[in-house]
Amino acid sequence: MGITCNIRHAKGVAVIDLGGRIVVGELVTAGSGGGVSLHELVRDLVKQGHKNILLNLRDVTYVDSSGIGELFACSTTVLGQGGVMKLAKPIERVQNVLRLTMLNTVIDVIEDEAIAVQSFSKEGAA
Repeated sequence: MGITCNIRHAKGVAVIDLGGRIVVGELVTAGSGGGVSLHELVRDLVKQGHKNILLNLRDVTYVDSSGIGELFACSTTVLGQGGVMKLAKPIERVQNVLRLTMLNTVIDVIEDEAIAVQSFSKEGAA
Protein backbone atom coordinates (compact mmCIF):
# COMPACT_ATOMS: atom_id res chain seq x y z
CA MET A 1 0.00 0.00 0.00
CA GLY A 2 2.79 2.47 0.83
CA ILE A 3 3.07 5.55 2.93
CA THR A 4 1.22 8.53 1.51
CA CYS A 5 3.02 11.83 1.48
CA ASN A 6 2.40 15.49 0.79
CA ILE A 7 5.17 18.07 1.12
CA ARG A 8 4.36 21.70 1.83
CA HIS A 9 6.19 24.66 3.30
CA ALA A 10 5.28 26.88 6.24
CA LYS A 11 7.48 29.68 7.61
CA GLY A 12 10.72 28.14 6.36
CA VAL A 13 9.80 24.62 7.50
CA ALA A 14 9.34 21.69 5.13
CA VAL A 15 6.22 19.96 6.44
CA ILE A 16 5.80 16.36 5.31
CA ASP A 17 2.25 15.09 5.84
CA LEU A 18 2.47 11.31 6.14
CA GLY A 19 -0.30 8.72 6.12
CA GLY A 20 -0.57 4.96 6.44
CA ARG A 21 1.78 2.59 8.21
CA ILE A 22 5.51 3.19 8.71
CA VAL A 23 6.67 -0.43 8.63
CA VAL A 24 9.41 -2.54 7.09
CA GLY A 25 9.38 -2.43 3.30
CA GLU A 26 6.80 0.36 2.92
CA LEU A 27 7.77 3.11 0.50
CA VAL A 28 6.61 6.71 0.41
CA THR A 29 4.43 7.48 -2.58
CA ALA A 30 3.49 10.96 -3.72
CA GLY A 31 1.17 11.38 -6.66
CA SER A 32 1.70 8.87 -9.47
CA GLY A 33 5.48 8.69 -9.06
CA GLY A 34 7.43 5.69 -7.82
CA GLY A 35 8.13 5.12 -4.17
CA VAL A 36 11.23 5.88 -2.12
CA SER A 37 12.04 5.19 1.51
CA LEU A 38 11.14 7.87 4.03
CA HIS A 39 14.83 8.28 4.75
CA GLU A 40 15.58 8.92 1.05
CA LEU A 41 12.78 11.49 0.90
CA VAL A 42 14.16 13.38 3.91
CA ARG A 43 17.74 13.10 2.63
CA ASP A 44 16.65 14.63 -0.71
CA LEU A 45 14.94 17.53 1.08
CA VAL A 46 18.11 18.20 3.08
CA LYS A 47 20.18 18.11 -0.13
CA GLN A 48 17.82 20.71 -1.57
CA GLY A 49 18.69 23.00 1.36
CA HIS A 50 15.77 22.38 3.71
CA LYS A 51 17.19 22.46 7.25
CA ASN A 52 13.94 22.50 9.23
CA ILE A 53 11.78 19.43 8.68
CA LEU A 54 8.52 18.57 10.40
CA LEU A 55 6.97 15.14 9.93
CA ASN A 56 3.21 15.44 10.43
CA LEU A 57 2.13 12.01 11.69
CA ARG A 58 -1.58 12.86 12.03
CA ASP A 59 -2.62 10.21 9.48
CA VAL A 60 -0.03 7.56 10.40
CA THR A 61 -1.93 4.64 11.91
CA TYR A 62 0.95 2.38 12.94
CA VAL A 63 4.73 2.37 13.36
CA ASP A 64 6.74 -0.84 13.85
CA SER A 65 10.33 -1.22 15.07
CA SER A 66 11.75 -0.71 11.58
CA GLY A 67 9.63 2.45 11.30
CA ILE A 68 11.17 3.72 14.54
CA GLY A 69 14.59 3.02 13.03
CA GLU A 70 13.60 4.91 9.89
CA LEU A 71 12.46 7.94 11.91
CA PHE A 72 15.71 7.87 13.90
CA ALA A 73 17.78 7.61 10.69
CA CYS A 74 15.90 10.59 9.23
CA SER A 75 16.62 12.66 12.33
CA THR A 76 20.31 11.69 12.32
CA THR A 77 20.63 12.69 8.66
CA VAL A 78 19.01 16.08 9.25
CA LEU A 79 21.11 16.75 12.38
CA GLY A 80 24.27 15.72 10.54
CA GLN A 81 23.62 18.45 7.99
CA GLY A 82 23.03 21.13 10.63
CA GLY A 83 19.24 20.91 10.56
CA VAL A 84 16.42 20.02 12.92
CA MET A 85 13.66 17.44 12.50
CA LYS A 86 10.54 17.25 14.67
CA LEU A 87 7.39 15.14 14.75
CA ALA A 88 3.87 16.52 15.03
CA LYS A 89 0.38 15.27 15.81
CA PRO A 90 0.89 11.52 16.30
CA ILE A 91 -2.26 9.58 17.16
CA GLU A 92 -2.32 7.95 20.59
CA ARG A 93 -1.19 4.52 19.32
CA VAL A 94 1.85 6.04 17.58
CA GLN A 95 2.55 8.33 20.54
CA ASN A 96 2.66 5.24 22.80
CA VAL A 97 5.23 3.57 20.51
CA LEU A 98 7.35 6.73 20.52
CA ARG A 99 7.27 6.76 24.34
CA LEU A 100 7.89 3.01 24.69
CA THR A 101 10.96 3.16 22.43
CA MET A 102 11.99 6.49 24.01
CA LEU A 103 12.30 8.05 20.55
CA ASN A 104 10.41 11.02 21.99
CA THR A 105 13.51 11.75 24.11
CA VAL A 106 15.64 12.05 20.96
CA ILE A 107 13.20 13.79 18.59
CA ASP A 108 10.83 16.55 19.70
CA VAL A 109 7.20 15.45 19.46
CA ILE A 110 4.73 18.33 19.47
CA GLU A 111 0.96 17.86 19.52
CA ASP A 112 0.01 21.05 17.64
CA GLU A 113 1.41 21.66 14.15
CA ALA A 114 1.29 25.47 14.40
CA ILE A 115 3.26 25.37 17.66
CA ALA A 116 5.71 22.91 16.10
CA VAL A 117 6.32 25.18 13.09
CA GLN A 118 6.75 28.20 15.39
CA SER A 119 9.26 26.28 17.55
CA PHE A 120 11.76 26.15 14.68
CA SER A 121 12.03 29.96 14.58
CA LYS A 122 12.46 30.09 18.37
CA GLU A 123 15.44 27.72 18.10
CA GLY A 124 17.00 29.89 15.40
CA ALA A 125 16.72 32.94 17.63
CA ALA A 126 18.35 31.21 20.60
